[in-house]
Amino acid sequence: MRTTFLKTLVELAEKDDRIVLLTGDLGYLVVDEFAAKFPDRFFNVGVAEQNMLGVATGLAEAGFIPFVYSIVTFAALRPYEFIRNGPVMHRFPVRIVGVGGGMEYGYNGPTHYGIEDVGLMRIQPGMTVVVPADFQQTKTALQATYDLPGPVYYRLGKDEKTVIPGLSGRFTLDGGQILGQGKDALLVTMGSIASEVVKLAEASTQKGYSPSLFIVSAFNPAPAEDLKKALPDFKLVLTIEEHYINGGLGSWTAEIIAENNFDCRLVRCGIKNQVDGITGSHQFMLKHYGLSAEKLLETALDELKKHF
Repeated sequence: MRTTFLKTLVELAEKDDRIVLLTGDLGYLVVDEFAAKFPDRFFNVGVAEQNMLGVATGLAEAGFIPFVYSIVTFAALRPYEFIRNGPVMHRFPVRIVGVGGGMEYGYNGPTHYGIEDVGLMRIQPGMTVVVPADFQQTKTALQATYDLPGPVYYRLGKDEKTVIPGLSGRFTLDGGQILGQGKDALLVTMGSIASEVVKLAEASTQKGYSPSLFIVSAFNPAPAEDLKKALPDFKLVLTIEEHYINGGLGSWTAEIIAENNFDCRLVRCGIKNQVDGITGSHQFMLKHYGLSAEKLLETALDELKKHF
């Protein structure tokens, strides 16, 4: 997703000279094309993410559309107060780009996991949160949101190959994408873990159950109306996110269910406890925290057997 994002940003910058890019001393090879084409609109501020947000806030006030690029934990957590006091409170069009959502930087350990970012960002009024499910949707999402009037947070994965079947890159800022026509369970997911949820749905079908997917790609606005239309058809809803279960997709879905008095069972699949010191590949980490397709199938089958 990150390569697609930067290539699309270059295309947009060729047409809109307000776009500038800042990085915290990373993203080499990915940001090189932008830096080469627009050297006067590219700034490497070094390992100083708080200052990077301060600079971006000033650029936005001066009429630019600054994109700040870093790993999720450094883009969203380290400068969080600067994000709140700058772009959020002043409604400036700063674009915060967090790469490696979830545990994609598995070998780097817990300090590099982005597992609370969506929760933090979505509670800030006026902060649009964009969480593409694959690289195709990354392109359309950026094209649709790059010039919004307020701040935007983009949570990106690193996968440039996997495509979510049936999604075809569709993105609507306040709409969810429903895939499938099954009625046994609704699988609500966001971001790059959607590829594991697709595998889960296929495996569930082989076991005799027929689920549907509901892909959430943005918050503030979130696809609340689409979810409310879908929920009456299901007695079982599973939210699946590479994020702590509190604050993110599971919490948002619980809010919709509770506030509208829907009669359905909600199971939140995500990271439930503080992460430990075990490290490994991304796939290993998903399995370790019960978020691989194999582990998710075990959870789903346990719940489906209670209802059928």
